[in-house]
Amino acid sequence: MTSRIFLTGFMTSGKSTVGPILANVLGWNFIDLDKAIESNTGMKINDIFLKYGETEFRRIESKFLFETSKENNIVIALGGGAIANNKNLEFVKSNGKLIYLKCSPEILYKRLKHKTDRPLVKEFVENKVSADKFIDRIKNMLQRREGFYNQADLIISTDDINIGLTVDKIANKIIKQIDE
Repeated sequence: MTSRIFLTGFMTSGKSTVGPILANVLGWNFIDLDKAIESNTGMKINDIFLKYGETEFRRIESKFLFETSKENNIVIALGGGAIANNKNLEFVKSNGKLIYLKCSPEILYKRLKHKTDRPLVKEFVENKVSADKFIDRIKNMLQRREGFYNQADLIISTDDINIGLTVDKIANKIIKQIDE
């Protein structure tokens, strides 16, 4: 079995929720890449985006991805765009198992519509953009990232996480499928 599991997917797909449970069941450590960046830089992700822009944030994100991935027996929740470049994707694929937590645009909208801590949709929340336009934004971002996400070793739907499918069941499903 692999000694590293990387969770990918769109923001609010469940990476930071499933990750600690999965790590706990395995007896492994857990790192949320965005939280590691925030604690090491002393800045919130939103502030990094505002001050330095997305390109610089992605550089910082890559640096932290490579550093945190040196540890074995670890589950790492990646930021939603962390593998949206070939260098990071190849690194992740060659250093562990990549799990895509897939969620529909409509469910993502429900989870994101009040969140102001997500820089790529913050303006949509603050400006109370219509549901249709917000969902279109999500679909466009997903379309750009899906080619990367779909290269995962395992794809798990997290649409039902709020209506009966427990995080424990998702974690156990991942463990069962990566052991096969």
